[in-house]
Amino acid sequence: MDKLIVSPSPHLHTKTSTKSLMRDVVIALMPAVIVSVLFYGWSELLVLSTSVASCLLVELFITKFLLKKPCTITDCSALVTGILLALNLPSTTPWWIVFIGSVVAIGVAKMTFGGLGQNIFNPALVGRVFLLISFPAQMTNWTRPEGFVGGNLDAMTGATPLGAVKEHLGTEGASLTGMTEYADMNYFDMLFYNIGGSAGEISALAILLGFAYLLFRGVIKPYITLSIILTVAVFSGIFWIADPSQYTDPLFNLLTGGLLLGAVFMATDYVTSPMSKTGGIIFGVGIGVITMLIRYFGAYPEGVSFAILIMNSVVPLLNKWFHTKKYGRA
Repeated sequence: MDKLIVSPSPHLHTKTSTKSLMRDVVIALMPAVIVSVLFYGWSELLVLSTSVASCLLVELFITKFLLKKPCTITDCSALVTGILLALNLPSTTPWWIVFIGSVVAIGVAKMTFGGLGQNIFNPALVGRVFLLISFPAQMTNWTRPEGFVGGNLDAMTGATPLGAVKEHLGTEGASLTGMTEYADMNYFDMLFYNIGGSAGEISALAILLGFAYLLFRGVIKPYITLSIILTVAVFSGIFWIADPSQYTDPLFNLLTGGLLLGAVFMATDYVTSPMSKTGGIIFGVGIGVITMLIRYFGAYPEGVSFAILIMNSVVPLLNKWFHTKKYGRA
């Protein structure tokens, strides 16, 4: 006789699944992936393919041979991690460094916590920060985009815009008013074609297209992303108004570096972000403030990755303090 399994209500039925959500994220990432490949060429294709293949293989190996559990790579979460890790790396990153980053992202940041849904920190960012600390020379080897369509574009070499500003202001008595590279930056060009940086940072417009798709599909809520953007704009605006010779303007901070990539695709990760709206807003504000503190006063020119990981550690407290009401109860 078949046994009946009875469980208490509520019983919710929906077509949404982990696989469908991850598939939408992959689709949203495609504009950034396509632009990065067009501008960085075969080298970026190698980084992308190595990262994706490594993440899938590492998760397959751990689940099948170490944990002795069913394979989980079909939920596409490892695919998303592989793409995000690749977009957070320079296109010149050697394949073996990409592989190490994949092992750290999947093996350490994700599977050691129990797999998808149980990790505390964003796996792709853990892999990226580990590589940045372990291989600083290779991780800051910025080259001019000279791929399939970028060979004739006048791009900055040797440093990202954030890095160039940080290096310039590190000189005694230096100011932004005397920095011709900063004064001549075209923000319209930066919206589509960012001058230097990780592969995923090359086009702010491509990232915003992905953001629009995620909102249209209802995959993410806008309050985390918008709270990060508004915080960075307000924070940098106050300092810029106070002393424009020492602090960059809000538009520069929004369009350069990995701010938009992190705010759209990594800060909004379901597992590592707060569940409530209030918690999400506080989470976003914290990321924005920490990012600007690192950019203005820290040793690194960029701070988005560190800011998201730091705020990831606060998520359990935010979920506890600002939990959603259950069935009308406080």
